[in-house]
Amino acid sequence: VQLQASGGGLVQAGGSLRLSCAASGRTSSSYAVAWFRQAPGMDRVFVGVGVSNRHGGGIVYADSVKGRFTISRDNARNTVYLQMNSLRPEDTAVYYCAASPSVILSNVASPVAYDYWGQGTLVTVSS
Repeated sequence: VQLQASGGGLVQAGGSLRLSCAASGRTSSSYAVAWFRQAPGMDRVFVGVGVSNRHGGGIVYADSVKGRFTISRDNARNTVYLQMNSLRPEDTAVYYCAASPSVILSNVASPVAYDYWGQGTLVTVSS
């Protein structure tokens, strides 16, 4: 499975961006696809994930982005999106998408739960 993240850029505070994560290879709509982000000098942290019905279903967001970010999925295009609204300077980071065929709801925030990672796309929010 190969993941390609794109859509990052420079945006002013309060603005919006939409990130895309395109999957290729042995992918399945049953895979959970998550977004993480990593600011300079910081650990990679969980942003959100869409979990397949097979593994509990639903979309989970980190508290820091709840109500501002939305994950959606286009299975026909094998692409997962992260719509980011009301962006803040503290959202500045490299954003990564990750996928797993077997992550469960109790473990979605852990990077080690994911088998496949995209290369990251930089989001910079200016104040």
